[in-house]
Order: sequence, then C-alpha cells, then structure tokens
Amino acid sequence: MSKQHQPLATTGLPGLDAVLSGIEPGDNIVWEVDAIADYQEFVSPYAAAAQAEGRHLVYFRFADHPALLAPGGGAERHDLDTTRGFEAFVRSVHDVIEAAGRGTLYVFDCLSHLADTWGSDQSLGNFFQLTCPRLLDLETVTYFGIYRDRHSAYAIEPIRSTTQFMLDVFRLEGRLYVRPVKVQHRSRDVMNTLHVRSADQFRPVKESAVLAPILSHTQWPRLQSDQRGGYWRRLFRDAEAVAEECREGRCLPERLEEMLRRVRWALRVHRSGIAGLVERFLKLEDLLALRDRMIGIGSVGGKTLGMLVARAILRERDPELSARLEAHDSFFVGAEVFITFLVQNNVWWLREQQKKSESFLQGLDEGRKRILEGHFPAGILEQFQGMLDYFGESPYIVRSSSILEDARGNAFSGKYESVFVANRGSREKRRQGLIEAVRRVYASVLDEEALLYRRRRGLLESEERMALLIMRVSGAPNGRYYYPQAAGVGLSFNPFAWHKDIDPQAGVLRLVFGLGTRAVDRSDDDYTRLVALNAPSRRPEADVDDMCEHSQRRMDCLDLQEDKFVSLPFQDVIEHGPDFPLDLYLTRTSQNYPLITFDRLLRETPVARDLRRMLEILESVYEHPVDIEFTLNFLGDGSYRIHLLQCRTFQIRREIGGMSPPVQTAHTTVLSAHGAVIGVSREQLLSRIIYIVTDKYAALSEQARHAVARLIGKLNRLHVADDRGLMLIGPGRWGTHSPSLGIPVSFTEISRASVVCEVVAMHDNLIPDVSLGTHFFNDLVEHDMLYVAYFPKKAGNSINDEWFRNAPSRLLELDPGAEGLAEVVRVIDCGAAEQRVWLRADTTEQEALVFVRP
Repeated sequence: MSKQHQPLATTGLPGLDAVLSGIEPGDNIVWEVDAIADYQEFVSPYAAAAQAEGRHLVYFRFADHPALLAPGGGAERHDLDTTRGFEAFVRSVHDVIEAAGRGTLYVFDCLSHLADTWGSDQSLGNFFQLTCPRLLDLETVTYFGIYRDRHSAYAIEPIRSTTQFMLDVFRLEGRLYVRPVKVQHRSRDVMNTLHVRSADQFRPVKESAVLAPILSHTQWPRLQSDQRGGYWRRLFRDAEAVAEECREGRCLPERLEEMLRRVRWALRVHRSGIAGLVERFLKLEDLLALRDRMIGIGSVGGKTLGMLVARAILRERDPELSARLEAHDSFFVGAEVFITFLVQNNVWWLREQQKKSESFLQGLDEGRKRILEGHFPAGILEQFQGMLDYFGESPYIVRSSSILEDARGNAFSGKYESVFVANRGSREKRRQGLIEAVRRVYASVLDEEALLYRRRRGLLESEERMALLIMRVSGAPNGRYYYPQAAGVGLSFNPFAWHKDIDPQAGVLRLVFGLGTRAVDRSDDDYTRLVALNAPSRRPEADVDDMCEHSQRRMDCLDLQEDKFVSLPFQDVIEHGPDFPLDLYLTRTSQNYPLITFDRLLRETPVARDLRRMLEILESVYEHPVDIEFTLNFLGDGSYRIHLLQCRTFQIRREIGGMSPPVQTAHTTVLSAHGAVIGVSREQLLSRIIYIVTDKYAALSEQARHAVARLIGKLNRLHVADDRGLMLIGPGRWGTHSPSLGIPVSFTEISRASVVCEVVAMHDNLIPDVSLGTHFFNDLVEHDMLYVAYFPKKAGNSINDEWFRNAPSRLLELDPGAEGLAEVVRVIDCGAAEQRVWLRADTTEQEALVFVRP
C-alpha cells in the first residue's frame, strides 16, 4: 500500500495534534520525561484513540516500570527479555514489526531500561538507529519513552538524528509542559516553543519573561557531554563538592575562599575591570551556574560579568526590585573557543600583526575572510546544538563579550558586532544561522574602527580574547514580528539637563518602542524619548507640535516569516495585533493619529521609579556613574519585567561646583547656542575651527559629501594629537550613515576634536536627535568631547556666518589637493596674537558661546 493511502493517526489529544501539525504515517515520536507517569499521560489517550478507530496497536513490554497498557485493552502485547542481550532483543522486535506489516501503531516501554540492562548508551543508540528507519518504511506511528538527563550523547544523538519527533516533557509547579526539540520537515508558527497543558489544550508560551524562568529551572542545557578528565572538569567537580559541603554547613571558610580563588582564576576574572565587584557579589553557586551554561572554557568577558554582577548587586541590595527582573537564561561561549578557532583556521599569526603599531591595519581583509569561512571543532558544534535545542525557535542575539570590553574607561561601545538571529526553520538551518552569527562577531575583532579605538586607548598590545554572550531576545511574537514592548539605555547621571527642574544626579533614560537597537545605535531618520528620571513627564520639546514632529516613527524588530532583522514604520508592525496594552506606549492626536510617547507608562506605572532606583543602587556600588541597557515587557496579569541586559561604568566626568561667572571684557560673539549642550562645562582657548559652510554643503552631491568626510578625516590626522583646542562646526548630524542628513564621518575621522557642533540648518525638518546613551555618544564621552546642537530658529541662538566665511582659511596650505572643496570646508586657526577665539560652555545652563576677544 502506498504511503499516501495509509490513514493519518492521532495522539488522542486534539490540542497536541494541532501543535504537531498532525501525525503522519512513518512518524516516530520520542518522549523525554522525568517520570514514567508523564509518559503514561500521553500513551493512554493515544491507545484509546487507536482502539476507538479500530487500529492495530502493538505494545512492547520489557522495562521494570508499571505497565503502560493494561491487558485486554485492545493492544497486542509482546513481553521481551532484555537480559538475553542486544542482538536477541533487536531480532525479537524486528520479527514482530515484519509480521505486523504496514500502518501498525506501536508503544514501547521506556527505552532507558535498555541502557541500564546492557550497561551501554551506545547499544541503546544502535538499537534505535536499527529500528526507527524500518518503522518509517512501514508507515507506522510509534511512541518511545526515555528519561531526561539520563543518557550521554552516544544515546541521545543517534535517537535525535533518526526520529521524526523528539518532545521534551516536564512538570513545574504542578503544570505539565511539552516542548518540541525536533519536528522533522515541519516548522509551523510556535510549533518549536514551550507549550503548557490546560485540559486537552496545549497553549504556546511565547513571552521571553515567562519562557526564561521556566526553562532555566529544567536543567536543560546538557552542554557538558564530554565526561573525560582534564583540568577544567576536575576543577569544577571539586567546586561542586565544596558547594555541597557549604549547603550541609561543613565547609571551612578558608576552603571556600581557596576554591573561589581557583574558579575566578580559571574564568580570568582578574583580567576584568570589575574583578573586585565579582569577588564581592558572585557566590560559588553563581559561578557554578555560569559553568553549567558555558560552551568551551576560559574567560566569559567583560559584558557577561557586568550583566551578572549587576543582577547580583540588585539581588542583595533590593530583593523586591530584583524580583521584577526578567530571568535571563543566557549561554556563555568561553574565550578559549575563540583562540582555538583562530589557531585551527590559520588566523592566529595574522592577528598577531594587530599588536604592532606599524602593522596593525595589515591583512584585515584576509583575516576576516578566513574567520567568516572558518570551521569549529566537533565538540563545540555539539554544544552549539545543545544550546539550540534549548532555545527551540526562540530568537536570540550573539553579543561580543571580550576581555577588554566594558572595562573601566574602555567601553568599546559599538566596536564589536552583535548579531540578532530570528532562529526559524529546520534544525540544520538554525545551526548554520548560529555558526554564521558567531563568525561575524569573531570577525569584528579585525574591524578597522575597533583596532583604531584600541590604538587610541593604548590597548594594541593588550591581549584581547573574544568570549560571547548569547541571550534569548526579550519580548514575544506579535503576528509575524518579534520584539520587546520597550527598550532603551539608562544613565545614572544626566548630562543633558534641559530644564531647571531636572536633577542630573537622578539619571536619564533613552526609550524606544521595539528592539533597543534604535536607542544604542544612532538612528539617522528617527527620534527617541528622553526621560529625566526625577521629572519623567517633562519632555525636551517645547510644545505639542514639536512632540509630534520629534516622536519615534520607525521600530526595529525581527520578521519571523522572513527570518531577519527589520526596521519598519511602527504602524505597519502594530497592525498585526500585539498582545499587550498598546495604550501604555501610544498617544493619539485629535486626528486619531498614533504617536509613540510612553506617556501613560511614565505617568501611571512605577517603571521610571524602578529604573531610577536600579541606577542609584548600581552607581553607589560601582562608586561611579553607570550605563545600562534594558528591555521592558508587561505580562497578561498586569505585572511587568525589566530585563537588565548590560551594565558598565559611564565614563563622563561630573562637574565639581558650577562655572565661574564670565569675565566682563569686550568680545565679539560668533556663535551662541542654547539647547543641547552635553559634556563637562569648560572655558578654553580654541586653536582651530573646521567650519562646514551649510548652503555650500547642502548643494553637494552624495559622492562629494563623502569626499568632505574623508577630507575632515585627513585634517583630523594632521592636527596635533595632544592639542585639545579643535572645534568642528557643520550642518546636520556628525557621524551619520546618510549624507542627506549630515556629515558621514567615522569617529576616527573626528577623534582629535574637543568640541563637536551640529548646525540644524540643512533643511527645515532636520532636528538632531540627542545622542545620549548611543555608541556615538559614548565615543564623545570617552574622549571628553563637548557636544553642542545649534538651532538657528531658537530664541537667543545666533551664528556669525559672515565671520566664519571671511576668516582666513588654511585648507589649501594643509591639503593643496582640496581646491574643489575650498568653498565648503574652512580651516580657521584661532591663535592670532591680536585676538583669540574662546569657547565658554555651561552644561548646567545649557548654553555655549564662541567669542573673539583681545
């Protein structure tokens, strides 16, 4: 009989049939359970449905647990003796299968009994590989049970690679959960995620805030399949023994401290800029939990330690606030995996060139090519697969977490890659997606911008090892799109106090709707919501029209259908029916037009209070301002979870006292700006101004604007490195990717400037989005630059364009080849003996003056 003529089967549970998109002839279904009673819950309805439909059902009885099917229940029972050995057992089973013929339904006792009897996981795996394909050929449907976390890869991998379905079953707090680990040739919406049983229905658990704490309690990771000896494994076995002694109250303090010292050394905590905080707040149990979710060995890097320490600080200092954090179920790829990858893919010696100032930019393309095409050892691929089986089809992000990253004074903001993975499709496709994401992050260590940053910070010769932090993407699927409800960055010190009521010490948020990428990467065509945490309802905009003009229009999310990261108009995304209270985030105008304002969220919920408290606690422990990244999601019961993704020191220098009163001497003002003035107040003599003439620049082609950016980079390199008197003044956004919106320089091309001024005058609709918390802003802060936004139409603002156009320009003296841009770029030296050009910037009063005086 041909396969298409075989009748379809059923699990006997219509809700489960819907999750699995139907049971087809040839399907083998493996149930991983903690107890035989959980397997029984699925066998009984399956057998009852077979009997009701008059199907031929065969039961193989061989284990020592209670029988799954009672005598006389309609099943043909075969009692087998496993003690006769592997070969006899295989022959007995296959004799029955051949006699029963096509379309038969089968139930096997728990297969774990076979490994126990034969003393061999390999034999269990071999039995399955011999039996499952024949059952598929005969278009049967077969149930197998196996105990969770009982077997090595020698049993699990053959079973997983051969079966059509592998379903993980467990109980937590009295509820039964089912999670498809493998569904061969089938991938439907929410199939590969956790489902909770409610009567005969199986509801998908979609929200990351609900998924993470459930799965993290199941001890699922199964990453340590290699049980052979070695320093790392012996160390952590000793650590587990000490932890057990501590739980039993029989561990001496000096024994515990010695073990902590050894574990911290193995994790290279001493290389971190927050080693002292790790020692104070991460307990032995925390470090063992980290190891259980670790792929490979070695350092886990600065970003990982910062996230774990911040959570531990909140756990100790404010347990109530800590309880509102979304549980993280992250994985950590040790830095030794990176080193091994470089060695095995012939990148090591090429990368050694990057430690020498004379050759650090040589061979980058070849090195990146080798990394992007590189291979991983089989053991690491096995661990990658174990992690993917844990995540199912939940989206995740692969984040850099290098040894140097997020250390005090060296944030590496945006210098290394982070890669979102929508994680949809077959098991093979999802594994390839992970491998490609890891390669991309590894390759970013050879990015020119990252290497130039290391040189500027004196870190070229420092050992740099790339660990990875792999996190479930916070949020939930809403229609075809996946995203958190809100995300952003928080600074414990607010350097942009735009009103006298704002307390800089209270901190500030930069909020966005959707993924937080728009908050940390300077978005060229959109705006974010700035929130002063002591006055969360006070907006920087002057009136409703300004608010409408400068609210967020686009959002970042993951397109689950297209399996990719996208940026879309937010109205297109919310048309797909989000399952959360939109009115917390949106305000509708009198014309019923939706705006992203976060007004009700800030006014009616404790979210702003919680984030202010979080920043306050972290700053007090760090003894330094901090910078965090977070997401926010409300759940169906009205509660919410804040996901703390990252914490590091914020490098800004705070004011000590106010500015001294201005000296009352005659002067000529050439620039007066009132508005966004960010940084440390200062009064200084300027040595040079690079001035971009607005109307001339606006008339250039896109290609010519790129040429201007490269010219500025050249002038930057020619400027004396230790002269902090260089000011840049130009139209639109410095550092934009879009020449239509400003000047497309990289940070390296403006690195020697002391002051950067954005003139909002290229066209009427161009308003600079204050860069607080972005990677661009962190670069400015780390280099003690002052940021000034000049609004031509704002009261009290003025610019003496005639002075800038008529002052002598040294451009052609510095670069004779720049004649074609001489009317666009003016290089004004400010050191004439008869008059000096000064900058006076008071960030408290939000004003900056550039003036000439004798």
